Parts: sequence; structure tokens; C-alpha cells
Amino acid sequence: MTETELERLVAQIGEEILARVGGPTPASARKGEGLNLPGEVCPGCVGRCAQTCSRNTRSILAAGADRVTCSERMTRIDPAIAALIDHTILKPEATRDDVVKVCREARQYGFASVCVNPYWVPLVHRELAGSRVLVCSVVGFPLGATFTEVKVAETAAAVRAGAREIDMVINVGALRSGDRQAVKEDIRQVVAAAHGGGAAVKVILEAALLDDNQKAVACTLAKLAGADFVKTSTGFGPGGATAHDVALMRGVVGPEMGVKAAGGIRTIEDLRAMTAAGATRIGASASIKIVEATAA
Repeated sequence: MTETELERLVAQIGEEILARVGGPTPASARKGEGLNLPGEVCPGCVGRCAQTCSRNTRSILAAGADRVTCSERMTRIDPAIAALIDHTILKPEATRDDVVKVCREARQYGFASVCVNPYWVPLVHRELAGSRVLVCSVVGFPLGATFTEVKVAETAAAVRAGAREIDMVINVGALRSGDRQAVKEDIRQVVAAAHGGGAAVKVILEAALLDDNQKAVACTLAKLAGADFVKTSTGFGPGGATAHDVALMRGVVGPEMGVKAAGGIRTIEDLRAMTAAGATRIGASASIKIVEATAA
């Protein structure tokens, strides 16, 4: 039996099993053929798949498998790219099923963290138990204009529930008003609460609301307050990450701190532009689309 014939046989067996457990039956299976038929099953296929494509792999995992074996021709995901990404679900209408799905994707692809609103931290902590994927929670999100005491309490609760990274929003209005000490103290107290529980802090500037001087001041205050990262955006503001902002932030904080680009990053080209500008972490909800593009 040739390698091609063997691959077709394995593919056909896999699809028959999927059909038995209620999974979708592709056109090729209905014809009694294998999966790897460009133009028949996967238009635009470039022959990367040895046995199955990512869609069918996910179906197999959903059916109960906890491991999938493939040959060296299987689609390759760059783990270094995946490890840069905080897989993010912050939309207010997200359901429990949505959050669980994101956690499973993060395990599968090896993302740096799953970033969620505080309510979901206990669930994410349970779903990611035993993996290397970190639990990330937002604080003072998305406006940043609450009492420092509230941010500290929110941080402490998230850390107790299992968060190991805290993405806090600065008090943008205070910064724009020139109240630098208030902004620094706001960050410092959140950093103290997070570091006391073993969690890192990323400080969100909401850069689209600031001029370059204000961005530089915010980064300086974050560094003086002991934060671990500065971050461009919430994704809920008037604009997202830009390479200009990332480069500016990197120039201010130097190599000692991380820079996270977030907001509007949807393609591998976007990611590469941000890392070239100095980003060491990427926040994205289009994470899977980005990492699967690395296999092209």
C-alpha cells in the first residue's frame, strides 16, 4: 500500500467514526473517498494535511479524543507565535460555553494566556488546570475611571481565584488632567496587590485617547510604579494598537518591561508589524486565524 493510499484509508476511517458519533460528513466521505482531495474537500488546499484538517481535528477532539497523531506533513503551527498571544474573550455577552471553548483552544494551540473578565476567572482557572496557559483577568475595565480601592479589591479577588496576570486600565481622565501622582499611585497599589499574590501586571494606556507625550508619561509612571508590562488598548476604545504606539512605548520603558499590543490585531501581518515595533505580547480574539496563517 502506498503512502497516499494509506492516508486515504486512515482519513476514511476517521470520517466514518465521526459520522457514527453525529459529526458532519464531508462530501468526500459521502463518495467513499479520503479527505485530501484539493478542490473536492478543501478548496485552496496546498497539501499540508496528512490525515485531516484543523476543522476535522477539532471535531475529533470534541467527540472525545484527547490526542491526535499525524505525520510530518500535518499543518504546522509556529509555537513561538502562539506563545506571544493572550487569547482574549472580553465581550460582555460571552457565555460559559464561549469561555470554555476559548480555554480549550488555548490548550490546543499553546497560547500564553486566556484573558477574561473577572467573573470568569474561577471557570478559566479550572479549565486550564494542568496546562502552561496562564489565567489573565482585566481590572478597572474598560474605562479605568473607578476608585483605586475598587481596582485593588478586584485585583485581589481575581488573584485569589487563580489569575496570574492582571491587565489594569489606567485612570485616563486623571492622566489627561495632569494628575500624575494619582495615576502612579493607582498603578502602584494594583501592582502591590497583584505581586503579593504572584501575579504580573499589564497597564493599559488606551493610547487612542492620548497624545504621544501623554503616552510617554503613562509608560514612565507604570515603570516607576513597578508594573511588568504596558499595553496599548482595551479593544473597546476609539482605536486599537498601532506600530507607532508600540515603538514609542518600547522606547520609553526600555528592555526591562514587556509591551503588549492589543486592539484590532487580526492577521499574522498585524502581529509581525507589532513585534517588529517592539511588542512582546499580543492580545487578540482572532488568535486561531493568526497562528494558522503561520502554517502557510
